[in-house]
Amino acid sequence: MTSTFLADKRSGPGTDLPPPESVRARGRGRRRVLHWLTAVSFQLPALVLFIGMVLLPMLFALYAAFFRWGGFGMPSDYVGTDNFTDLFDNPIFLGDLWRCLVLVLLSLVLQLPFALAMAVLLNQKIRGRAVYRMLFFAPYVLSEAITGVLFSMVFAPDDGLADHVLGAVGLDGLGGLWFADPSYVMATLFLVMTWKYFGFHMMLYLAGLQSIPRELTEAALIDGASAWQRFRNVTLPLLAPTLRISVFLSVIGAIQLFDLVWVITQGGPDHHSETMAVTMFQYGFKRYQVGYASAISVVMFGICLVFALAYQRFVLRRDLEGATTTMRGDGK
Repeated sequence: MTSTFLADKRSGPGTDLPPPESVRARGRGRRRVLHWLTAVSFQLPALVLFIGMVLLPMLFALYAAFFRWGGFGMPSDYVGTDNFTDLFDNPIFLGDLWRCLVLVLLSLVLQLPFALAMAVLLNQKIRGRAVYRMLFFAPYVLSEAITGVLFSMVFAPDDGLADHVLGAVGLDGLGGLWFADPSYVMATLFLVMTWKYFGFHMMLYLAGLQSIPRELTEAALIDGASAWQRFRNVTLPLLAPTLRISVFLSVIGAIQLFDLVWVITQGGPDHHSETMAVTMFQYGFKRYQVGYASAISVVMFGICLVFALAYQRFVLRRDLEGATTTMRGDGK
């Protein structure tokens, strides 16, 4: 009977009291550790790949840039900053910088406005616009190697499709050596770049245009605004974040341009189409001056880094502040 009374007492209302604070704190601590371990287990493979495939090669390239090294064994012939000094005394590399600037300017002045115009056109209700979008975006899906081989045949001197088309319409005098002529190689190369990449920027602009509420343009139309006024005062300001991202990607792509140039011209004729990446490849894998090529890679990285930080600080600042404000607002 006594045991029955004790059992009833243990199962009474007093046993429903919450555990002490120390027990709850230990439980929260264990859950935090478990969550941390789970997050690390998911991130660790990507982190290992990033360190092994990106961070360590970058650090080793910075280290090798201070040596005269042929790529075999470990660097041992320390030359200090001589590679960088020779780099900026090299007319080929200085020409690479100039050509990079030309490609950036041409992209901003011609390629991106053309992509924007096509995006605005294909955002209208026209017959077959889905087909046109697919056709214009299709070149971006092709690899740079395929594009290079294709246009090497299109612009082949005398026998290429471009010369035949110009001859058929009576403009055979405009045909020529194309990639083999130092005076026209960069213009022809930029034409190929535009064909290859404008579809990507066009799709970015289309996505931005479709996110703009139609009520705003309809309200402007009711107020009597013309098509140009609606585009300038409504569409363009709301599309500005997409335009800024597109400009950033275009500039970084022009600085790092390699594969398309290598497949088509390999930097010729006489270095007139060479880019920094092509020059780096030539010195590193053709001439076995890996230390010098590493210096080129460090300069390229420095240019991209400075541009990215400056662009983020002065151009993307408004977009980033808006994102931060939105995130803080969601956390209330």
